[in-house]
Amino acid sequence: MIDHLGFAVADLARSKAFYNSALAPLGYGIVMEVTPAETGRDAYVGYGRDGKPAFWIGTGKALDGGVHIAIAAKDRTAVDAFYKAALAAGGTDNGAPGLRPHYHPSYYGAFVIDPDGHNVEAVCHKPAD
Repeated sequence: MIDHLGFAVADLARSKAFYNSALAPLGYGIVMEVTPAETGRDAYVGYGRDGKPAFWIGTGKALDGGVHIAIAAKDRTAVDAFYKAALAAGGTDNGAPGLRPHYHPSYYGAFVIDPDGHNVEAVCHKPAD
């Protein structure tokens, strides 16, 4: 349904460093950067894989209040690795890796608050191996 989404952050360099570390265990990285000269206004960093950016952060007026974004993980090990990497990169715990059976029996997720107060989740919907 959603092709891509993005939001402004308070400090693009800080958030870029956070997301570079947090998203790497999930197999996502920077696939595009757009400069203010190209947009006529703000800079943006697009994360994804296979050349397709799906998640963007950028300059501009940072949001007042956090958003929630859930990023797909290929397996539970990747969720665990995301959580460790995100905390090491300055994120704050908002829910350690584990099952969330109130969503469905195989829902395995971890939640971290990013430097701007956004709730970032890695989730795997597959049953345990």
